Amino acid sequence: MTAGAGTIAALFVAGVMGAFGALPAHAPPQLPPDAAIDAGRWRVQPVRAYVSHAKIYGVLLKPGQKALVLEADMTNRTAQSDKAYFDVFQPQGLVLADRQPMIALTRDSTLTPELHPGMTERMAYVWALAGDTAVPPSIGFGITSEIFKPRDNLYGMPGWFNPYRLGTVTMPVADRPATDAQGGS
Repeated sequence: MTAGAGTIAALFVAGVMGAFGALPAHAPPQLPPDAAIDAGRWRVQPVRAYVSHAKIYGVLLKPGQKALVLEADMTNRTAQSDKAYFDVFQPQGLVLADRQPMIALTRDSTLTPELHPGMTERMAYVWALAGDTAVPPSIGFGITSEIFKPRDNLYGMPGWFNPYRLGTVTMPVADRPATDAQGGS
């Protein structure tokens, strides 16, 4: 009798846990586009988004392509130089040829530089798009953050772990014609 009651209790708990697991997850919050956002190892401040139809910040486009560009001020909040910023921003609702953007400093078009601790740099995230891709007038950019652990469970070393969606920032998207030389070095 006791074994049967324990089995029934276990099935009940498993059913309740399964029901809660099937509930829809909460959507990440909408973040303000005009404020600095602490995203784990980075502090980010989105500045502007636009579509470029020509070479931008040293990133060449193939014939028939255009680029979605997000410029953001980024500050490395860690104690060492780092370039683990590729997954910080992700545009929502667009089909991308490559999920990973090309990233450049806007001041000198250096591609994928290390960012130094406490030093804010304006970075350009550049995603190539097919030339006929319809780009809406505003796009949500998902922001990914990480959690710092002074000791990880495997090696006992400090590091940034457990990436998660911090929220989404929605930016208006301008259209820059090929004749606009913004960053076209």
